Amino acid sequence: MINKLIFAYFAAVIIVSAVLVITRRNPVHSVMFMLLLFFHIAGVFVLLNAEFLAAVQLIVYAGAILILFLFVVILLSVEREAQAARANRFWPWLAGFGVIIAGEIALLVLRGSFPGEGRLAVKVAGAGVKELGVELYTKYLVPFEIASVILLVGLVGAVMLAKKKTDNR
Repeated sequence: MINKLIFAYFAAVIIVSAVLVITRRNPVHSVMFMLLLFFHIAGVFVLLNAEFLAAVQLIVYAGAILILFLFVVILLSVEREAQAARANRFWPWLAGFGVIIAGEIALLVLRGSFPGEGRLAVKVAGAGVKELGVELYTKYLVPFEIASVILLVGLVGAVMLAKKKTDNR
């Protein structure tokens, strides 16, 4: 019972902080809410007895990726971005997609099972980091590399946004 209450707390804070990340006008505030989000996701991993994933969540995301985001926010003009007009014309579309995704998640939870459930489960009892690495770099190498390329594209995009315009084009 106590685990369900703790999970409900983590889930509520994760949802609220995710919404606050995308709705704040000040990018620095968005990054701080993202830090809160990452810590609570690590808490969910601890509840699932996945302490290694919780540590990786904190080290990689809360440590490295969030510092990268903060560095990009500092490079960009925060005052200009905070005063710029928002693209409010897309909010109805975003809200509609959010309702559709929430409905799909609710349907899956009510059904009690998820498609492909247990596919990544390691068959050996007491399996650790080595087994997870073997599984990740053999069966799931292509999705892992796709995620790496997406992160690289995001990094290049951030550098291009932060680049000062020196020519008159």
